[in-house]
Amino acid sequence: MAQVSMQLVKELRDRTQAGLNDCRSALMESEGDMDKAVEIILKKGLAKSAKRAGAVASEGEVADHVAADGSFGVLVEVNIQTDFAARNEEFKAFVQNVVKAAASARAGAELGAEPYPAGGGTVEEARQALVGKLGENITVRRWARLDATSPGLVHSYVHLGGKIGVLLAVKLGKAELAGSEALRKFVDDVAMQAAAMAPAFLHASEVPADESKKQADIFDAQLAEEGKPDAVRPKIIEGKLAKWKKEICLLEQQSVVETDKTVDQLRAELAKSLGAEISIEQFVRFERGEGIEKPEGPDFAAEVAKMASSN
Repeated sequence: MAQVSMQLVKELRDRTQAGLNDCRSALMESEGDMDKAVEIILKKGLAKSAKRAGAVASEGEVADHVAADGSFGVLVEVNIQTDFAARNEEFKAFVQNVVKAAASARAGAELGAEPYPAGGGTVEEARQALVGKLGENITVRRWARLDATSPGLVHSYVHLGGKIGVLLAVKLGKAELAGSEALRKFVDDVAMQAAAMAPAFLHASEVPADESKKQADIFDAQLAEEGKPDAVRPKIIEGKLAKWKKEICLLEQQSVVETDKTVDQLRAELAKSLGAEISIEQFVRFERGEGIEKPEGPDFAAEVAKMASSN
């Protein structure tokens, strides 16, 4: 079996929260293949779920802008090294100018190459200048733009001072529905739902077949570990997959507002009461620092020392 580095062991532990010895064994069994090692951990029932690689928060801000008429909206994530620097007024001003640049850019554009609204060249040139001034690395990490289908609107929600941001595009059967208080409340509730419950997809039909197959294999291996007979496992897996899809798809999730109904059921009820179709077409969710790995801390070092002393 291949030898593995402690950095790989740490990464696997961060993703699965399994024990260090279990992580090391899984990596040796997978010959250092991280994705296979995650599956080994899950299949052995050593972790119920796995985080995406390095899903440790970094500092900075998620910020938004929606056009006054609701025709489009943008969401950006700008990162900086420390929480102290993230509160700096110059950094905050930079974030708002990046949002303005995004609002003027076409979808998919390289934001760093866009003109910086406060002058002084491009967004990237302004970033470099601020890095030199504040002494911390800054990255304009990602951005997204949603355009409403007419008639329709884009709505945004930013949670916890810029920790999580959501954009939601809604299509309406009648243009006049955009002024409905009931619609506005529903859209805001759905955006907050997406922020709180972190769905990966809008509805079950969007879940890729290979992801469903991989999850089914994980459930099958877990059931085998529990000693469930081969004959009964397919039916159990079918039920587990259905539940899993409800958890990861926004429209199928149980509403956090009315917990006895799904988001889609509430959408259908509102459409009926307003007398026109309402459909959620797209959503984007950014969580600050998602997928960014910070340097290992003392807890990990202590665990490594403990593991080494036991060998």
